[in-house]
Amino acid sequence: MISRVKLVSIPVADQARAVRFYTEKLGCRVTSDQPYDGKQRWIELALPGGGTRIVPFVFEGMEDRVGTFQNVVFTADDVEATYRELTALGVEFVQPPKTEEWGTGAVFRDSEGNMFALTSGVDAGSGGR
Repeated sequence: MISRVKLVSIPVADQARAVRFYTEKLGCRVTSDQPYDGKQRWIELALPGGGTRIVPFVFEGMEDRVGTFQNVVFTADDVEATYRELTALGVEFVQPPKTEEWGTGAVFRDSEGNMFALTSGVDAGSGGR
């Protein structure tokens, strides 16, 4: 049976700039960085809490996906505190934290213009704030 998601690819125009963003702003660490196809590198980034790794990469023919809303949702124990911390680091939020019945959420942009949701409640269906 499938047990988890290993990697999530995020489309980027500039891998070096993206790595700086994810390591310096989001606290990721590089777990793999190696040549791939002569044009790009294969880079894996681990979030501080572990789990699924982020791969800043553009597959050929998918360049138009850079700078769009991504189907990746990040979580934080305290969305409002994370919002303040990331804002102080220069991360652009297109939607500040908003508390709903299901929890709290915000939307931020990475160095490539990609947008991501940041929400509370790590466990699916937890409804946690």
